[in-house]
Amino acid sequence: MIASYDDAAEHHLQALALDRQLGNRAGEAWALTNLGDICARLGNYQEAMTAAQRSTGYLREMTAPTWTMVELIEAAARSGRNDIAADALARLAETTSASGTDWGRGIEARSRALLSEGDTAERLYREAIERLARRRVRADLARAHLVYGEWLRRERRRVDARAELRIALEMLESIGMDAFAERARRELQATGETARKRTITTSDHGLTAQEWQVARLAREGLSNPEIGARLFISARTVQYHLRKVFTKLGINSRSQLDGVLSD
Repeated sequence: MIASYDDAAEHHLQALALDRQLGNRAGEAWALTNLGDICARLGNYQEAMTAAQRSTGYLREMTAPTWTMVELIEAAARSGRNDIAADALARLAETTSASGTDWGRGIEARSRALLSEGDTAERLYREAIERLARRRVRADLARAHLVYGEWLRRERRRVDARAELRIALEMLESIGMDAFAERARRELQATGETARKRTITTSDHGLTAQEWQVARLAREGLSNPEIGARLFISARTVQYHLRKVFTKLGINSRSQLDGVLSD
């Protein structure tokens, strides 16, 4: 297991160098995306934007990179590069408008809110939360509460900000997104509220803290590489933990996790 966020970044840099050496552009794009995700979680938006830009460039020819567009929009908007964010938003909207799903439209609304102001921004943040709440991917909903809370704090609406940030913190901790949870905790502290780190305990099924986090992220629908990026471990390690989870819970597939895990 990677011991720290610095180690995690170094891990992805090593993967990036290897993929470049092998000419694996898809692998390089994934490594860049994971590196950008680490930077965004820690609030280093300039580096996150650079990684996301390069990743989307590599993936443009292979697939509609919805997930990379979302990361690029937030990183660029936070870096003051609204021109880059607006271009990425236009590309994102081509996909989300065509799909018409609550998840797609919710992600678009959240991204569009980052480039908006006043009543328009608030309406879009609320739309994003409403739409994403209808879906089971709680990670995206938690991040919507987080960015809405951050916006409210910048608007000096501390009481409203605390409400959103508390929700974000609780959700992010519960699904093991520790770095994003730390962001929410810092924002809460900036409002004048002290937020203690929650101690994760093992479940009644005997899962370790790591297995508990892996299982909940898998239940959210994340792939092994995505879970690995969240927890700073390899996809192979994720698979190892999942096998142990399945054995302890007496199940044999991800689809059964929802029936045996409690929040």
